Amino acid sequence: MAAVKPYWKGYLKLSLVTCPVALSPATSDTEKVRFHTMNRATGNRVASRYVDSVTGKEVNTEDQVKGYERGEGDYIIVEEEELDAVALESVRTIEIELFTPRDSVEWIWLEKPHYLVPNDKVGEDAFAVIRDAMRSENVVGISRLVFGQRERAVMLEPRDEGIVLWTLRYGDEVRLEEEYFSGIKAKPEGGLGPLMKQLIQKQTKKWSPVVDPIQDRMLELIAEKKKTMGKTAKRAGAKKDAAAGASNNVVDIMAALKKSLEEGKQRGR
Repeated sequence: MAAVKPYWKGYLKLSLVTCPVALSPATSDTEKVRFHTMNRATGNRVASRYVDSVTGKEVNTEDQVKGYERGEGDYIIVEEEELDAVALESVRTIEIELFTPRDSVEWIWLEKPHYLVPNDKVGEDAFAVIRDAMRSENVVGISRLVFGQRERAVMLEPRDEGIVLWTLRYGDEVRLEEEYFSGIKAKPEGGLGPLMKQLIQKQTKKWSPVVDPIQDRMLELIAEKKKTMGKTAKRAGAKKDAAAGASNNVVDIMAALKKSLEEGKQRGR
């Protein structure tokens, strides 16, 4: 996958040290198969339009504004110029406000990763000083940044020669795990633990990115559609029922583990 152009440019600032930086998303779904909504009768693409919820008439682009609902059917109109004037420095400057140990920010607070890199040769030294100092202290930087007119908390983590910037979830967006896990009281019986460890060891190997099977099937479907040019494609066969033979939910765990280990030994011959 080729590198994409940065969609944000600004400055990284720590006290009096400032350097120009560029930000790009670390993940992408642009390669995913996407469908348009079509008119089956005409074969034309369906276009969506904004209409007035009361009159039903289409609203021109210049008349579309943002509104905050303060009561049922009662809105405060907010103009684009007013929104632009709100989030000041964090629009173009990532100013590191504090540092914290990396392990103090748990996985659930991390939202989306981005790659942060120097935006010119002159600023590389300042960028490297900030990056290496964080790495040597094993800390991450916490700051703020505006994404799509919304200010987000962000975490800066040194990685290789660059910095990974994570957007962070706010406190009211995270559900506590204790609410879900505290009721689990089961403890494995004596002989199950060692057997499970053996099974895990048998199936342990280096991780590689997982391929999306649905994506591959979609591409195959589209290729078939191209060949037939609108003719109904014959399905390769009925899908297997994943639940076949699983009428009894009560499983003998010890027997299942032993069988799994035995099958692993036979395949290894």
